Amino acid sequence: MYQKTVLPNGVRIITEEIEHVRSAAFGIWVGAGSRDEREGYEGISHFMEHMFFKGTEHRSARALAESLEAVGGQLNAFTTKEYTCYYAKILDEDLDLAIDVLSDMFFCSLFDEKEIEKEKNVVIEEIKMYEDSPDELIHDIFSEYVWNDNPLGKPILGTEESIRSLSREKIMVFLSEHYAPDNVVIAVAGKIKHDDVVAKLSVQFGTFQRGGRRVLEETPTGQTVERYQKKDTEQMHILMGVPGLGQDDEDIYAMHIFNNVLGGGLSSRLFQEIREQRGLAYSVYSYHSTYVDTGLFAIYAGTSPNNTKEVIECILQELRDVMGKGITAEELERTKAQIKGGLYLGLESVSSRMSRLGKTELTYNRVLSPEEVVGKLEKVTLADVSRLIERLWQRDKISIMTLGPSGHEVILADLLNQTGW
Repeated sequence: MYQKTVLPNGVRIITEEIEHVRSAAFGIWVGAGSRDEREGYEGISHFMEHMFFKGTEHRSARALAESLEAVGGQLNAFTTKEYTCYYAKILDEDLDLAIDVLSDMFFCSLFDEKEIEKEKNVVIEEIKMYEDSPDELIHDIFSEYVWNDNPLGKPILGTEESIRSLSREKIMVFLSEHYAPDNVVIAVAGKIKHDDVVAKLSVQFGTFQRGGRRVLEETPTGQTVERYQKKDTEQMHILMGVPGLGQDDEDIYAMHIFNNVLGGGLSSRLFQEIREQRGLAYSVYSYHSTYVDTGLFAIYAGTSPNNTKEVIECILQELRDVMGKGITAEELERTKAQIKGGLYLGLESVSSRMSRLGKTELTYNRVLSPEEVVGKLEKVTLADVSRLIERLWQRDKISIMTLGPSGHEVILADLLNQTGW
């Protein structure tokens, strides 16, 4: 189903041909994100993502915006802690146009100094908008304290101060160091032919040279955090977590199952207990952030300040129960079916297929097929999940953060004792 070609300079091209569709998704994936930003460069990965849309030697910013919209296509990008992706979705007949536009952006962006200064204000407004959303902000603050001074804990957007300090010179340095052939994966899915795609991309991407493959610092160990942060909000926002797993950890599939059972959907234990049974929160969920070499497992809830203690006690009690009894055989099978269904439903979209190709090739150096994922999920046993829970949820590893109005602070040790930890 997949074909891969490595160009002479190290750029990887990976495709999936889907004959029954009339569309194609094309993405340029770069192994550079906020984790790669040294001091003085915080926020530059995301800022550069913006700047690639601000004009090239051949197209103005407006022309870039109109280029694919004029044929009903989409042009966009996003930045994470470990990679950046520039992508387009178009009709199969417009693939040449998409390649031309994204190649133009990748190689010929101007990074005009006037545009840089203008875009600083745009990104700073984005940061302010984010700070006005406490249910999103708390995750960044929590991550920053858990990972301490490691770049992994820094916000993807940067700070107002760090954005003000960016310059064209810094952009060109970061570009030359990280937008290197060994660090680039081009993924294409849809009604395409692999050989045709490689022939078209080789012209632009087959000979350029910059920098080298990413070299990460030592794996961050993280630290235990207990923190309250005052903010004038109507709700108290609660985040509790423990160190998680890296992408190659043997327990990663047991983690997917446990996360889904605990707080991954409407039928999850936390949702049913805290929202449906007690009516204490509208939003309550768990998630696992997986990185190349580490991870973070967290539980979030937003509740009225007077209910803060009860919600935390409920979370701890649910964790205590699942530690003592494990999950049920019914939960295990239901969750496997849920994950499998979601995975295969995602294959209905050429954009999802392209994203899976690009992300897995970039992070695993190979395509992780749905069949392989499902096969490993099916092998997870109740004992595997119980072992994972015992491994992660240890009293001395639990961190907690609350964000909201004053007068409702909690002491984690007291709550742990009250719930039998």
